[in-house]
Amino acid sequence: MNARIDVITLAVDDLDRSLVFYRDGLGLKTQGVIATEFPGDEVNAAGAVVMFELEGGLTLALYPRRELAKDAGIPVVPARSGGFSIGHLVATRSDVDKLLAAARAAGATVEDEPRDRPWGIYSGYFRDPDGHLWEVIWNPR
Repeated sequence: MNARIDVITLAVDDLDRSLVFYRDGLGLKTQGVIATEFPGDEVNAAGAVVMFELEGGLTLALYPRRELAKDAGIPVVPARSGGFSIGHLVATRSDVDKLLAAARAAGATVEDEPRDRPWGIYSGYFRDPDGHLWEVIWNPR
C-alpha cells in the first residue's frame, strides 16, 4: 500500500447545511449535492454526497450520517469529535485569523482562539456544524 490518503468523508446530520458551511462559508469549490439519482433502500445506502476537490488531490466528502453508517455496516452514532483534528496549513499568520473569523461567521464554534504554540506554530481550532474539529495552522518554518 502506498502511504497516502485520497478521500476523507465526514458524517453530517444535514447535508444541505454542511454544503452551505463549507462552500459559502469557507469558500470550498464543489458541484453541490451529487448522486441523488441513487435513493437507497433499507439495505443499500443512498448516494447523495457533496465532494470538494482540494489542492494536492485530496477529496473532502460530506455524507449523511445515517447513510455512511448503513454503507459501512456500523451503528449510527451521535456526532462527536475530538479524537482527531483535521489540519489546514495557511501561508501567513493573518490567514489563521481570517479563516477562523470566516468559520465563525459561517456558524462554526471557535474552540481555541489563535495563539503562538511553544513549538513555534501559530494556530487555532474550530468545530464545523457537525462537531468536526479543524486546526488552522501557520508554520513559519
